[in-house]
Amino acid sequence: MKRTKWVDRKFNFDIPEGWLFNILTRLEGAIMRLQSLTKTLSDKQLSEKPNGEWSIKEHIGHLLDLEGLHLGRIHDFIDKKAILRGADMSNKQTHTANHNNTEIVELLDIFDQKRNEFIKAIQHLDDSTQQFVSMHPRLEEKMKPVDVAFFTAEHDDHHMASINSIIRSF
Repeated sequence: MKRTKWVDRKFNFDIPEGWLFNILTRLEGAIMRLQSLTKTLSDKQLSEKPNGEWSIKEHIGHLLDLEGLHLGRIHDFIDKKAILRGADMSNKQTHTANHNNTEIVELLDIFDQKRNEFIKAIQHLDDSTQQFVSMHPRLEEKMKPVDVAFFTAEHDDHHMASINSIIRSF
């Protein structure tokens, strides 16, 4: 079976706002999962680029790089914007960040800090904002904050599956 590319994924955003608590638990758990996946790996393993693709550090760095986008989208809801800000699909920030030269502990620590900012921003939304709908520019789908949280958790899982695949190759 061939793995579905992230950009080929389709989503149905009909998630009730009350599911947010469960989804936030997934988002909070991302750091623990990343720590568990990387705790026994050497820096060489963490930095290895299988077939010229991203290394484990680069996958983690990519998740870190996107935290600003996720938080920005929450601010788009607060500002009642009709269209959410778009992602840079070229991933320029990740390609130029040189995450392989950063210690894994630092990458994970910064990711944890930024993820907590995102989670707190969602938790502080009032009910009106939780129900506000904006358009995701690439997917051309209407989303509420709970949908952005779910989308982010799914993106985490996509990259954790990539990390698992790299680990299995060792």
